Amino acid sequence: MAGRVRQDGAIMPLAPASAPSTSPSAGPLRLEGTNVVPAATVVVFRRAANGGPPELLMLQRSGKMRFAAQALVFPGGRIDPADRSLAALLMPDADPELAAARVAAVRETLEEAGLLIGARAKLDKATVAAARAMLIERGELAPVLDHFGIELMPQAFPLFAHWCPLWDRAFDTRFFLYDMGTGAVELTVDETENTHLFWTSAANALAAVANGSAHAIFPTLRNLERLAQYPDFAAAVDDIARRTVKRIHPRRVTIDGIEYREIDDTQGYPVVREPIPEDELRG
Repeated sequence: MAGRVRQDGAIMPLAPASAPSTSPSAGPLRLEGTNVVPAATVVVFRRAANGGPPELLMLQRSGKMRFAAQALVFPGGRIDPADRSLAALLMPDADPELAAARVAAVRETLEEAGLLIGARAKLDKATVAAARAMLIERGELAPVLDHFGIELMPQAFPLFAHWCPLWDRAFDTRFFLYDMGTGAVELTVDETENTHLFWTSAANALAAVANGSAHAIFPTLRNLERLAQYPDFAAAVDDIARRTVKRIHPRRVTIDGIEYREIDDTQGYPVVREPIPEDELRG
């Protein structure tokens, strides 16, 4: 790997320009010597009450977290072995990695935000709260679904993007989309990994980062910029239907003597490059 950069307190290598910018999304990462952590994230949409741009569910990470401390993020986390077991039962014919990521997206969103996505039947808030409590106690989604008779519709959230930095123990993350409609639900942050939960448009989240009142890491910023292009959930779905989702591998490139982080320009992102701050280069 060429050079090293500092990301949220941790020193990590960034792939050089000679590294692949993308790889197939299906299955596990197949690049020799790269040991990554499979993960899933979901971008939850709801219609704005004032008829404006769609609002997105975002969390602020705890300052105590090793990764992305205090950053704005979408709900999500790593894939657990139990997610894989449940995915094999629910989606036996699907790509095992994609299926496990869908289950992890459901589990993490319920745990972190108290929001159950992808359920076939609408559940009252008391049932969702009880399901969340049981999930936190048991640590697995399967017994929660069984106990409350919840049937999931995994295809309710399409695959939006797939990011995987090429460093050891990096998160190999699939991003999904989910439409809440009016979003008239009660949500509460878990207060372990995150400290704040809120709805905001992609443009407003970007403005908060720009004025210094919020912080976001490179993948979140690029995804917010892409999401800000869509007037509604249907437009986002139409856009991804025209693309083949690939694993995006951020790279380090030098242009006119300036060091940049860069991603592939074929995946629908309006901004594909940002300068690496000098303090990170010195780190």
